[in-house]
Amino acid sequence: MLRTLRTAIFTLTSIVAASSIAPAQKPYTPSQGIFQGSKDIGSAQLGSTRFYPDTASYEIRGGGADVWGTADDFRFTWTRVSGDASLAADVHVDAPVTYRLSKGMLMFRQSLDPGSPYADIAIHADGHITLQYRLTQGGETKDVTLPEHNVPRLRIVRHGDRFTVYAGSNSGSPQAGPSITVAMTGPVYAGLGVCSHNTDDLQTVTFSEVDVQGSHPKN
Repeated sequence: MLRTLRTAIFTLTSIVAASSIAPAQKPYTPSQGIFQGSKDIGSAQLGSTRFYPDTASYEIRGGGADVWGTADDFRFTWTRVSGDASLAADVHVDAPVTYRLSKGMLMFRQSLDPGSPYADIAIHADGHITLQYRLTQGGETKDVTLPEHNVPRLRIVRHGDRFTVYAGSNSGSPQAGPSITVAMTGPVYAGLGVCSHNTDDLQTVTFSEVDVQGSHPKN
């Protein structure tokens, strides 16, 4: 009788303790949600991608010297798309910030090679937003700074070889920004990028309300 009572008390105590801990935990799955894969490109140190199904958000930690010049170092979480497509998300560079130029990106990329042609919209830790692009394999990166500053909602649209970027607040439609033509063939990679701009540390960026539109090839 006494042993049974002690067992019941222990079980009840365990249940209460577990229930008090559970709300503080943020459930996640190591899968990429709607994305097919995640990779550290270039010489970026090992990062991570976490998908939180309860909020449909992605917490990505990425390193790397930069997404710039003739080759890139960053963390990329991607899916393959064909033809016209778009990618949108609320993008937040989390504190602590490793460097003022650390950034979160919405990117279309020809390949996972560090020198691949690409086009993206990037928000930096200091709040400025750019259209970045590389026209050819191993070519120099160029960029255009948008007038918007420190707004969370970003979007990039592919129409043929033309890429147009948009930026705005959560409460309204993003404003159309500049466009650039970057030739890409066949299925391309569309996804979320994070670069710490600091080879000694990782930067965390949260992407929420992520929306990918386009045709996904079977192979």
